[in-house]
Amino acid sequence: MMTADNVGPTRTGEFEQRLAKRYRAERNFKRMGQGAILFSVAVLIFLLGNMLLNGIGGFQRAELEVPIDFPESGVTGDEVSLTAPSALQVLELQGLDEVVYFYAEEALGEEAASQVSREAWRDVAAALQADPSLIERSETFYLPASSDLAAGLAGEGSPEMQALAQQLEAEGKLAENWDLGFLSRSDATSPQAAGIWGALKGSILTMIVTFLLAFPIGVLSALYLEEYAPKNRWTDLIEVSINNLAAVPSIIFGLLGLSVFLWLFPNYRSAPLIGGMTLALMTMPIIVISGRNAIKAVPPSIRDGALAIGASPVQVVFHHVLPLAMPGMLTGTIIGMARALGETAPLLLIGMRAFVATPPDGFTSPSTVLPMQIFLWSDEIDRGFVERTSAAIIVLLLFLLLMNGLAIYLRNKFEKTW
Repeated sequence: MMTADNVGPTRTGEFEQRLAKRYRAERNFKRMGQGAILFSVAVLIFLLGNMLLNGIGGFQRAELEVPIDFPESGVTGDEVSLTAPSALQVLELQGLDEVVYFYAEEALGEEAASQVSREAWRDVAAALQADPSLIERSETFYLPASSDLAAGLAGEGSPEMQALAQQLEAEGKLAENWDLGFLSRSDATSPQAAGIWGALKGSILTMIVTFLLAFPIGVLSALYLEEYAPKNRWTDLIEVSINNLAAVPSIIFGLLGLSVFLWLFPNYRSAPLIGGMTLALMTMPIIVISGRNAIKAVPPSIRDGALAIGASPVQVVFHHVLPLAMPGMLTGTIIGMARALGETAPLLLIGMRAFVATPPDGFTSPSTVLPMQIFLWSDEIDRGFVERTSAAIIVLLLFLLLMNGLAIYLRNKFEKTW
């Protein structure tokens, strides 16, 4: 018979010690988890802060102040001719480059005028095309300086160039200004004239091709393997192959694109079409794996209920299973597309490591992509390209956040609860 003294466990000293040890281990584990999170956040803040500090200069450029009197310059034109596609060639034939250099020499002196970028007249031509009324009056332009003068303004380069930069800065004729044209120009040999629009447009076109190929094929493959394929050794082999493909180094897909796609389409080297097809091969296994997991997560009661009210197997899949699995499939697509956006190794092999001075006109035009542009600029010695590299990384991260934000919005829109 149990008495009141032996009802339940007694809290002996040994029991109290074990209990305190468990609580202490729990607190230590909690502190370790918090410390790991704080360390990760600190590293992320340091990385983003370092890129922002280095990238701010990439969104600026050294510019010289040059007033131009168009009525006195001899350059002529009207709204029709200046907005025509051939306006740039017409202005070049009229000697706009010499006009710009003449007024630069008049405003800055011969030594400083020689440091105006030789492509600065194109900025003036673009301004005339945007506003033809400028041809009837005098206007002050802020033209890009040469790389040497920009380095002198940053306190680098030769002592003579640093002295000239300080003199012009003191006179208010040289300054670091925000360069919004960085987002609208393409690659150039000078960091002062370089921009990222060509590479950014190439990335957008390449991602469109990748998505249009990888997403539907990946989703349909996942549906077939999970809902229709018989369970035998062949489907087991396909599953193992897909899992292995998801872990294959990306450069292998570049070799496949080089040996297959460029053999089939030899005239489309460096084109977003070939780049997108290559990256689609790399992205599809990830979409298939995540799609199958999302389909498995749909409760069997959904299928049983749909079949019970008379739905056909195809209606069950496309009216019930697929809508419920779509959020998980979009999650896998986000991961795959994010990986593809940052890839350079496969694109190196298919020729997208190219100097492209004009944005691509379409999916078959020569192009490069943002990660490749960053790689090429990081190999330059000029400090200006170092700053442009950091600025391009910031744009790449923003592009990635925008793409992921769109995918998350679509995932939440299609998400259903049961």
